[in-house]
Order: sequence, then structure tokens, then C-alpha cells
Amino acid sequence: MNTNSGQPAGLDFTVDKDNLYREESITDLKIASILRMIPVNRDGSDDNSREPIFLGRSQLSTPQGPIPIQARLEVKTLEEAMDVFPKAMEGETQKVMESFRQMQAQQKNEEQSRIIVPGRNN
Repeated sequence: MNTNSGQPAGLDFTVDKDNLYREESITDLKIASILRMIPVNRDGSDDNSREPIFLGRSQLSTPQGPIPIQARLEVKTLEEAMDVFPKAMEGETQKVMESFRQMQAQQKNEEQSRIIVPGRNN
């Protein structure tokens, strides 16, 4: 459903001009990708009143294709980010695996509820 402004209802594409970051990507060209989100002012200059944010990114290879995983790394430096990266990605992997297990169980329940057994009232 569209609003009169031509924008889909419920979506707001307004830029939060007081929460801007420049993205810097660091990688080992193997498995680790660490993003350092550097706070900036509206004019693009560094905002030294705020701390950078670090995000860890990687992907899991599956028969259906790659699954991206991402976690915020609660650190203050790149060195610390590299140290906590493995544990953070392991934690996110566990969350993804649990989500898949839940989806599979739900699909199995839905499939079983569609099975028609002769002589049984459904």
C-alpha cells in the first residue's frame, strides 16, 4: 500500500543526520572481515566525541549457497576486534543454526498437518 508521497506505508527513508558513520573495511582475505564504523559530522569530518563501532562479518558455506553472518564487536580498538572476532562469529553461527532447526521443525509440523489419513477426521 502506498501513501500519498509515493513512499510505501511504514517505511521512512529519512537520513539520521546526527548518527553518521564512514565505513572502513579490514580483511584477512580469507574468512575475516571487520568493519570499523567511524563517526562523522554532517560535513563528513571525523566526530571525535563518539567512539568507533566495530562489526565482524563472515559467511557460512552451505549447499544452498553462502549465508552471511554479522555481529557487533564490543571493543574499542582494531586489535581487540581481531581478538574477539572468532568467538563472535561462533556465537552468530550458533544462532543461525538454531534458527534453521526451528524453521525445519516448523516446516515438518506444517507438512504433517497436511497429511490426510483415511478414516480420520481432520
